[in-house]
Amino acid sequence: MRIRLPFAAVFALLLLLAGYAGLSTFEFGSFSNDKVLHAVTFFLLTLVFYWVVDTNRRRTVNMTLVVCTLSLGIGSEFLQSFLPNNRDFDMYDIFANVAGSLAGVALCSWYHKRMMERRRKNKTYNTVPGEEDVELGEDQETSVTGETSRGGTLEEEVDNWDEHAPDDWEGEGAAEAPAPARKGSEG
Repeated sequence: MRIRLPFAAVFALLLLLAGYAGLSTFEFGSFSNDKVLHAVTFFLLTLVFYWVVDTNRRRTVNMTLVVCTLSLGIGSEFLQSFLPNNRDFDMYDIFANVAGSLAGVALCSWYHKRMMERRRKNKTYNTVPGEEDVELGEDQETSVTGETSRGGTLEEEVDNWDEHAPDDWEGEGAAEAPAPARKGSEG
């Protein structure tokens, strides 16, 4: 498990801001529906916390549910009821916290799954000449000049390699040098 420090720093900053706003005597003057504020706060906290730990998807989802949804979403309301900050325990705040947190987990889990599928496809994707190209919906080009054969496969080239042929790395006399004889080309 690896900790992603930029996400951890943003999570710590958001947690400090949310903790100050939720546990202090600070009041939002004209903001009447604090349930939306609870849902948005826990959505953002969950969204950032999901990407703090670099591990597999199942562990990340479970850890995020325990930390953000249970510990922070439910625990903060119980803690708020015990502190002398003129705030009362509100069950609807818990529902808003859990709803925002679950929405964040669902979004991150969906994106994480999609990201892993794309990574898996890119890792195993091999283009084959002549095979239908899914992106374009048509056959792929095999070459620019219109040739259909490139002179065989790699195995055929290795089998036909002439190790005694002179190397001409500078390109001088490439036209005068005889082509190496290929096995199986006699007759």
